[in-house]
Amino acid sequence: MNQQNESLQWLCTGNVIPACRNEEEFSCALQLQQAPSLIILFGDINSLPELIRRAEEAGKLLLLHLDLVGGIGRDRAGIQYLAKLGLKGLITTKPQLAKMARQEGLRVIQRMFLVDSESLKTGISLLKGFRPDAIEALPASTPASVLAELKAATDVPILVGGLVRSANDVTQAVANGACAVSTSRRDLWNMG
Repeated sequence: MNQQNESLQWLCTGNVIPACRNEEEFSCALQLQQAPSLIILFGDINSLPELIRRAEEAGKLLLLHLDLVGGIGRDRAGIQYLAKLGLKGLITTKPQLAKMARQEGLRVIQRMFLVDSESLKTGISLLKGFRPDAIEALPASTPASVLAELKAATDVPILVGGLVRSANDVTQAVANGACAVSTSRRDLWNMG
């Protein structure tokens, strides 16, 4: 295990969190013993109950990327609906939805696109007064100095994702200060 702390055990036990783009990847990820959580980047209001049920049966925390699911309102009623379905966690780029999800008892990963110094500054500013369970910074190649600044300003575990293509990318991201890497590359899901 890397430098992550005990409070991150709900999310991962190694360096990689599977991100599933379709049903086939989801079925594969459910079988991974070392992945206590899975991110889903697909689905809609009709398929969610079955995905949640299957994740629960496999003992996995399902983290829904809210911005990518169809048929769910991006408002308080949509968040409440997800909580009533039994969803335990979500990822979003929208801080107001993240706050609502926390109020409903969901685990929240705030996703941030760090493309320049201004986006870092804006991201840090948006998190003042709100502490998600973790932050996912994109891309995974975010420099160590930027991850350190984000961590110092927020004191939240930092994940990275996006443009991960090799085991070396995962190793470098962790070396740069990420607690873990989310990826849809199935060949990397077994990395410790």
